[in-house]
Amino acid sequence: MLTALLFRFPFPGPWGKELAQAVRGLAHDIATEPGLAWKIWLEDRAAGHAGGIYLFEEAAAAERYREKHERRLAAMGLAGVTANAFSVNSELSVLTMAGAALGPIDIQDSNLD
Repeated sequence: MLTALLFRFPFPGPWGKELAQAVRGLAHDIATEPGLAWKIWLEDRAAGHAGGIYLFEEAAAAERYREKHERRLAAMGLAGVTANAFSVNSELSVLTMAGAALGPIDIQDSNLD
C-alpha cells in the first residue's frame, strides 16, 4: 500500500537556492532510496522549520527510510524532528490531482529563493 511520510523539524537555514546548492548530494542520495516514488521539500522560513513529504510504494520502505533519516538528521545536529506515516487513499488522491500539481518544472527558473 502506498505510504506517505511527513517529516518536520526546526531548521536555521540556509533556504531556497542556497539550500538547494548545499544539499544537492543529499537530494541525489534520497532519489535512489528503495521504494521511494517522490519527495517534496518543505520550507517555512518564518517559523524556522523545514521538512519533506515522501511517497513510498509500501509501508516497510517508508519505515526503513524514517529510521535512516532520523539518524541522519540527528547526526546533522537537528533536534525536535517529527515523522509521521500515513496510508494513502489512492482513489481520492487521483480525484484531487495528486501527482499533477507540480508538473514539469525548470530547476533554473523555479522559485527556490
